[in-house]
Amino acid sequence: MKLKIVLNISKITIFLLLIGIGSVANASIFVHYICIFIGPGKKSIHLILIHLALTNIIVLFSKAMPMTIVALGLRHFLGDAGCHIIVYLERMSRGLSICTSSLLTVVQAVIMSPRVSWCERFRMRSALHVFLSLFFFWILNSLISMNLLLSITDTVTLQLGKNSEYCYFKKESQQRNNIFLIFMVLRDAVFQGAMGGASGYMVFLLHKHHQHVLYLQNSKILYRTPPELRAAHSILLLMFCFVFFYWTDCVVSLYLSSSLKNDSLTMHFQEFLTIGYAVLSPFMLIHRDGHLAECCHAH
Repeated sequence: MKLKIVLNISKITIFLLLIGIGSVANASIFVHYICIFIGPGKKSIHLILIHLALTNIIVLFSKAMPMTIVALGLRHFLGDAGCHIIVYLERMSRGLSICTSSLLTVVQAVIMSPRVSWCERFRMRSALHVFLSLFFFWILNSLISMNLLLSITDTVTLQLGKNSEYCYFKKESQQRNNIFLIFMVLRDAVFQGAMGGASGYMVFLLHKHHQHVLYLQNSKILYRTPPELRAAHSILLLMFCFVFFYWTDCVVSLYLSSSLKNDSLTMHFQEFLTIGYAVLSPFMLIHRDGHLAECCHAH
């Protein structure tokens, strides 16, 4: 019993520490790109990076709040309304993360594409186009997560589940649940398909650039890599990180749903997977932006 308590406290401590580190890193990204965006050197992609950092903060907040409440024994602190807000934000922020990451990849692919290519017609020429896209993402994910508002209740009025979660999901209409599940799958498929296509196109352009560099080196001509190509490497790394955490989480969730035993170790591993991208992605963006990296190093 004592060992279980120690392990639980250790898990919560590590979990909250990661969330704290990730929140600080995302807040730094958020403030940094806002300062750039309101200045003369703003670009449409900066608005996407601001939104990605905000989405990560919401993901970490929605995961940290229930963990903190359970750790402090304040199960009825927020009540039924708090359950609705926290779980709704968690589900919606997950969808926003998928949509924003996909938009970031597509925009970066268009930026690095040749001006005379077919991608030119998709180029977002102002921040207004990006803002409208992000606004659409909020509406889309708000509607897809709407069914949660009808199936959440505070655990103080019901017996705690096997995971001792802060909120409890009531049984709901299977038909309604299947409808919303179909919308979620379609959303994930469409945006991950766009992400995969844009990532493949960037890999193709980077390969062509590599061949060009080899030719210039053989010709003894100096050539400096354009900044958009250097940024593409970082965005591709960011997307590979997202895909890893997303699909690993899906596989682990499928295993837990089909497993008949209560595998607590796997459940704890899944909890870390849900925040992995939100914690790691800001550090990849800090590495991408040399000025921010120098600032963090100085402090």
